[in-house]
Amino acid sequence: MGKKAIILKDVSRVYYLGKQKIVALSDIDIEIAEAEFAVIQGPSGAGKSTMLNIIAGLDVPTTGAVTVLGTRVDDSTEDFLSCFRCANIGFVFQQYNLVSTFTAIENIEFPIELNESNTKKAAKLANSLLKEVGLSNRALHFPAQLSGGEQQRLAFARALANDPPILLADEPTGNLDRISERKIIEILNELKDRRKTIVVATHDENILRLADRVFNLVDGRIENAR
Repeated sequence: MGKKAIILKDVSRVYYLGKQKIVALSDIDIEIAEAEFAVIQGPSGAGKSTMLNIIAGLDVPTTGAVTVLGTRVDDSTEDFLSCFRCANIGFVFQQYNLVSTFTAIENIEFPIELNESNTKKAAKLANSLLKEVGLSNRALHFPAQLSGGEQQRLAFARALANDPPILLADEPTGNLDRISERKIIEILNELKDRRKTIVVATHDENILRLADRVFNLVDGRIENAR
């Protein structure tokens, strides 16, 4: 096993709705190596999205420590985390989270321009990524003009805009037709070949076949890992 890319140590996440206590994650201990393809599976409400958000520094654990690429993300400032995520973590959200007022190419250019001041370089990279996900002919379309499968592919292109070493994806094929699902599987397989560290929350058996390890999450706890 190679160098550790992601380490969660004694991580718990508790929410309160009024007086009701909701334990989203409880005593999570996992280590994911660089270039490893890990899958988090479990029923709806098991805590999969919460775990991904905590790895990305989008949410903060109630207890425990989260280390990503040697950096503690659970006690860093939001300004630092924004820059850290931009350079190191690509996140494909379940609901795509594309900017509705940006065209497809602008959605990809935006994170590149945050990381690079060279707008010509951003346009070149964005066009290359659109081609990679098969959307060259949709460059000037807005998200609402794209199918669900096209929006998901665009979300992948945006997540890869700065060539991050880590990719997180939350149910990336959950709402897609079979043809679109197959394209997403191809993209994930290619990223695995490129030795990205990949963590996917999914029920998809085709994605599970790509996994080096599978964590089974039930009621906020890792029941077993293989």
